[in-house]
Amino acid sequence: MPTIAQLEKYADLIVRTAVNIQKGQELWINAPIHLPELTRLVVKRAYEVGAKSVHVEWRDEQISKLTYSLAPDEAFETYPAWRVQGMSELAENGGAYLLIKSDDPDLLKGIDPKRIADYSRVSSAALAGWRKYTASKRVTWSIVAAPSDNWAKLVFPELDTAAAVEALWQAIFAAVRVDRDDPVAAWEEHNNTLLAKRAYLDKKQYKKLHYRAPGTDLILELPDNHLWNGGISKNERGGTFNPNIPTEEVYSAPHRLGTNGVVRATKPLSYQGNLIENFSLTFENGRVVDFEAEKGYDSLKEMLDLDNTSRYLGEVALVPHRSPISDSNIIFYNTLFDENASNHLALGNAYPTCIEGGPAMSREELEQAGLNQSFLHVDFMVGSAEMDIDGITKDGQIEPVFRKGNWAL
Repeated sequence: MPTIAQLEKYADLIVRTAVNIQKGQELWINAPIHLPELTRLVVKRAYEVGAKSVHVEWRDEQISKLTYSLAPDEAFETYPAWRVQGMSELAENGGAYLLIKSDDPDLLKGIDPKRIADYSRVSSAALAGWRKYTASKRVTWSIVAAPSDNWAKLVFPELDTAAAVEALWQAIFAAVRVDRDDPVAAWEEHNNTLLAKRAYLDKKQYKKLHYRAPGTDLILELPDNHLWNGGISKNERGGTFNPNIPTEEVYSAPHRLGTNGVVRATKPLSYQGNLIENFSLTFENGRVVDFEAEKGYDSLKEMLDLDNTSRYLGEVALVPHRSPISDSNIIFYNTLFDENASNHLALGNAYPTCIEGGPAMSREELEQAGLNQSFLHVDFMVGSAEMDIDGITKDGQIEPVFRKGNWAL
């Protein structure tokens, strides 16, 4: 187990940087039931910096698996209205939401993918308002992670369970810079680096990006007046927060109808408790028209068919191959980490903040501007040390953006 000092540094980073709790602010924590010590330290630190109240919602993934295995079909036809109401009130009151991820990537292996997909549609529809709050940054929110036994054993199969959990703790601490003397200061410096990349790309306003790598030859168009996000964010009240810790990306939204070619994933994808591995997608005019997967084909198909816009891209993210996570040479089997070791794309919903004036636009206006709108938003990794990316300007000039997996700017 990590030391109390390490957990206290992590809790401090979560409270002061991830959600950046302000005096009088409410905090809702969704935490795994096997991590009471870390959760209590986060609660303690939140109150110390001035939180008005902290609500902890515990979850048990084994109960989730039992529900998917044994509950009647009607259990997946509705979503708790009380939870939707509570989360909406939190956002309207200027609160903060923290998700501590500690999932078993193979948790729902063997469960009917249709049952999982059906409930995903129901929950996504019920939480559409909440998703709009988070996508437009009207609410402070962040996702962080901590180990579980099964996740640790998947990452470090050569170790016994206790040693694997300890190894995963230390890998997480390195990825989130908790191993630094002052993690909060380290994140301030890192956020400033990402802000500089965002400013450069916003000014360039590339018309298209061209990806080339083994198994990948993809051109995606960017909408007019697109904006790059990444690292630190601001909510509508001007407060700063980091939606993901760790993060190494800057991201925007491709034009929903402007992606053509083929792209091959370079890391496994954990989706709804199932692993999808060695898969590729073929796009025509923005839509996935063909796909392959060596493992998890049915789960990939259910994901692509979640709604009538889930086959279109909603995010393009640029991440250098040389980063703390990539340099660790660890496959985390967790998108929060693996997406920050690799250039990645996301199927489904685009964030309104990726275009000028987006947060004030309606769904129809966003679609008209070129931003895909969907219940789905799933990142998948496509980058490697062999990837080159060119930026194509509006007048047809070709400029290097990435070479051999790293920034060429």
